[in-house]
Amino acid sequence: MSQNFSVLRLQKYGFFHYCQVFSGEIFQQIYNSLIFNEKFFVVTTRFYYYLCSSKHKIAMSNKKILGIGSALVDILTQIPDEHILQELNLPKGSMTYVDAQTSVEIGKKLAHSGNQMASGGSAANTMSGLAKLDIEAGFLSKIGKDDIGRFFEKQMTESHVKPLMLTSDTPSGRVQAIVTPDGERTFATCLGAAAEMCADDIRPELFEGWDILYVEGYLVANPTMLDKAVTTAKAAGLKIAIDMASYNVVEESRDYFMQLIENYVDYVFANEQEAFALTGMESLHALDFIASRCEIAVVKVGAKGAYIKRGNEMVTVPPIKANVIDTNGAGDMWAAGFMAGLVKGENLAKCGQMGAIVAANVIEVLGTKMDAARWEKIHAAIANL
Repeated sequence: MSQNFSVLRLQKYGFFHYCQVFSGEIFQQIYNSLIFNEKFFVVTTRFYYYLCSSKHKIAMSNKKILGIGSALVDILTQIPDEHILQELNLPKGSMTYVDAQTSVEIGKKLAHSGNQMASGGSAANTMSGLAKLDIEAGFLSKIGKDDIGRFFEKQMTESHVKPLMLTSDTPSGRVQAIVTPDGERTFATCLGAAAEMCADDIRPELFEGWDILYVEGYLVANPTMLDKAVTTAKAAGLKIAIDMASYNVVEESRDYFMQLIENYVDYVFANEQEAFALTGMESLHALDFIASRCEIAVVKVGAKGAYIKRGNEMVTVPPIKANVIDTNGAGDMWAAGFMAGLVKGENLAKCGQMGAIVAANVIEVLGTKMDAARWEKIHAAIANL
């Protein structure tokens, strides 16, 4: 049997999909069965896939994910039009860092619109989503010794996320999250104590017992600390996932993002604007570019869904229709659904579908917190995949 003929037969029976869960020894045994008898090959492949994938899923389901990012409390405000953003000099859809005084002034400007408060921060949101999807999750950050910090830690605990909170005398971080009528969100972020997390805070014991470190891209503003975090995590055997944060953050730190991805990162999450800011390419070309530098690349394309690539495997995930109230947290929750599927050993298509389900639900509520009834709806939708 020629090599080309063998490869065609392997493709025909989906062997390259099946073999992701095979050991080298089993791989060779099944390949030999193709040469011996094609019908026997099909039966053998499917039997071993059932056996090995079951073990693979059991092993993956024990994976624990630690998030690292800024511990922030979101102050959510819905505004009637975009003129307020212009007055505040905040580009729509962006994340802008502000100092404590500016944050207070923005709060006063928005006071007449009313607000609600909830724990936030990109990686913290994702960890909360993972915990709701029955994945063991933790969160590492720094908070102030104040009511805002205590509120944040309490909400993490109530969400069943293990809080690994360092403390500072500086006030805790907060975000003015401003939502326009089309559901788009704009952030004015005062990092407060979260900005003080430093390389000296990163100790090897913090990563003991965890399997994946999930990094929010906003941490590129603190490269010395982030370098220490990813190198320490890698030395401890963890995989690294990163969410690209915001297109303007990527534009400002493109070279550093590239260095992180090429040297440390296994899983990359970006939306189409962030992917373009990183690569200068449109979505599908950007996907290829990023995927060539990591294990799994995801480019989310809004109403068109998402593209996922691992090696030569590429998946398109269609969007799910939703009544958009607030897009705040959509990317964070998409990542939560995807990572939950990944650590449970699901294929890329199902991982993406899980991400889409969680994201479609969070954009139907104000903020990133969903009630028990909505999480029941999410679990039911995932069970029906």
